This record gives sequence, structure tokens and C-alpha cells, in this order.
Amino acid sequence: MIKIEENAEEEVRPMDAKDKRRRKKRRSRLRDIIAITSLCILMTAIVGTMLFSVLKHHKEAPYGFSYYTIAPPPITEKLLTPNNYSRSEKPLKRVKGIVIHYTANPGTSANANRNYFENLRLQTKTSASSHFVIGLDGEILQCIPLDEIAFASNNRNDDTISIECCHPDATGKFNQKTYDSLVALSAWLCSKYGLDKRDLLRHYDVTGKLCPLYYVKHEDAWKALKDDIITYLKEKEASAELG
Repeated sequence: MIKIEENAEEEVRPMDAKDKRRRKKRRSRLRDIIAITSLCILMTAIVGTMLFSVLKHHKEAPYGFSYYTIAPPPITEKLLTPNNYSRSEKPLKRVKGIVIHYTANPGTSANANRNYFENLRLQTKTSASSHFVIGLDGEILQCIPLDEIAFASNNRNDDTISIECCHPDATGKFNQKTYDSLVALSAWLCSKYGLDKRDLLRHYDVTGKLCPLYYVKHEDAWKALKDDIITYLKEKEASAELG
């Protein structure tokens, strides 16, 4: 009897050890499944929160292919006729900056500068255009759709929006109406494309050309302009949040 009991005990022990190994593997797999599931739940919660925030605070933009959080200023659409010299219809696939220019034609109107771009299609030499032209009365004309490039900023045509500004005299300084519209338009574009102060550029910053002249010669005025744009943007976004 004693021998039989010993044999029985010896037969049971290997079974217990194997069972323990199996249970250990099952517990390890279970821990892995729980960890992966928890991570998935956390990631889903984060993504859901981000999407909710975007949907809450953003609307689909009517002037392009991105989003904006503040309303655009009044814009009159006067698109150029497609042609090789001012509106090539080449796609603008991304926007990484806003380039500000001056017309270098004191006293001329936004419409006159827009028509200059339009008439370039009748010649075979000069290529020039801008997405927007802001006039002396603060009027904003859109010449190029925001999903197309303009011929304004040289090697940055492929990733920037361009704004031409009219000015009353040879100093190149913008009058108050032009300045205010430039601030509002630039703030909207910053909001639309997720840009900040670093993405506000002068033509001078791209090529070294003295454009816009006054804001190249007066760095303090350029800094103040950028500050005004960002301040305007923050104020409008705060109002949108409250609304």
C-alpha cells in the first residue's frame, strides 16, 4: 500500500507542474490583453477629445481646404482669368506662411493692381500675381483661389499665401483702413491654417527685396504689425469661445 501511494504521488506531481506553467502563461496573456485594451481605450479617449474640440470650435472654410476658428473679413472675389503669367492654376497643396507685399505704385487702387495682374496674360514676359490685394479704402479683392499658387513670393510660392497692399505715398506706409484690413485678413488666414507670428513674412524676408518698403525700413513698425495681427486673432478667438 505504501508503495502504491508513493507512485500515485509521483504521478500527480508532474501534472501539477505542467498545470502551473499553463496557468502562468494564461495569466501572462491576460495581463497583456488588459494592457493593450487599456492603451486602446486611452488612445480612443484622447483622439475623441481632440476631434470633439475641433468640431466644436472649427467650421469648414468657404475659401479653401482647411479650417478656421474666426470669421473672415469682407472679401470681394475677382479671380483672374486662368493663364500662364498670373494664374497658372497650379495647386497650392500646403500653407506654411503668409507673405505681405506693397504694390510700389503710390495712390493706385486695389482694382487697378488686380487688373494689372489680369492683363499680364496678354504678354509673354512678366509673371506676377497675388492671392489678395487690399485697397486704400480697406477693400479686399481676392485674385487667386487659396488652393492655387500665386506668382508673388519667388521660391515660397508653393507654400505661402500672398497679400499685396496699396499705399498712399512713396514711403510705402499703409493708411489706417488698409492696415486694419490687413490685420483682419492675416489673422483669419493664421487661424485658418494654424499659423503663428513666426509664419508672418515680408517679401524682404524671402528674397531680400525692399518690400513692403516702409516695414523693411522700420523694424519696429513691422514688429507692431505682427503683434497687432496676433492680438486681433486672440481677441476674436476668445469672442468665439464665449459665443
